Amino acid sequence: MSAAVQLFAGWRFGALVTGLFFLWVAVGSPLAAMDHRLLIAHMAQHLLLMTVSAPLILAGIPAITLWLGLNRPRAFGTVVTHPVFCWLAGTTAVIGWHVPVLFEMGMRSRRWHEVEHVCFFVAGLLFWWPVIQPWPSRARWPRWSIPLYLFLATLPCDALSAFLTFCGRVVYPHYLSSHRLFDISPLEDQEFAGALMWVWVTFAYLVPAALVTIQMLLPQQRVLNAEVV
Repeated sequence: MSAAVQLFAGWRFGALVTGLFFLWVAVGSPLAAMDHRLLIAHMAQHLLLMTVSAPLILAGIPAITLWLGLNRPRAFGTVVTHPVFCWLAGTTAVIGWHVPVLFEMGMRSRRWHEVEHVCFFVAGLLFWWPVIQPWPSRARWPRWSIPLYLFLATLPCDALSAFLTFCGRVVYPHYLSSHRLFDISPLEDQEFAGALMWVWVTFAYLVPAALVTIQMLLPQQRVLNAEVV
C-alpha cells in the first residue's frame, strides 16, 4: 500500500500532467507551427522539451516502470543512468542539433525534425535523472556532485548561446529564406534566441543546484544523513 501511495501521490500526478502539457506546448501548440519561421520559437521548443517537460514527467511518472526497464540487463541501466553518461547525453543533444548541417537537415525534413524533438526529450529525461533520482531508484553518487553536475552543464550551453548572440551573422540559412513573422530580422531573431537560451538555462540549471546546496547545508538534513549512515 505504501508503495502505491508513493507511486500515485498527488504531487506526482500534478507533475506528470504539467509535464505532458508542456510537451504538447512544445510539439503540438501554435508554437510548433512557428519554429520554421522564428529561431526563437525553435529554441523555446528545445528548452521546453529538455528543461521543463522532461524533468516534470520524470518526477511524476510511476518511475518503477522506467527503472525496471533500465535494469534489464542491470549493466545497461547502470551505464545509462550514470551522471557522466547523462551529462554527455544532454550536452551532445544541445550542441549536436545546433551544428548548422544537422540543424538544416531537421528543418528540411519532417521526419528528421521529429527525430530532433525525440532526441531533446529523451536527452532531457537522461540529463535530469541524477538530479531528480526518481523513485524507486537510489543514487550511487554523493549528493554534493549534483550542483557541480548542473554547473558544468551550463558551460557548453553558455558557449553556444553566446555564439548565437554575438557572432554578428546568421548561422542558419533556413531563416534567411523563411517567411518572417513580426517585424524582426533574421539576425535579431538569432540574437534573441541566444539570449533566451542563456537566461533560461542559467535559471533552469543553477536554481536547482542552489536548492540542493542549501538542502545539504541545513542542520537537520545533516543530522538525518548521519542517522542514515
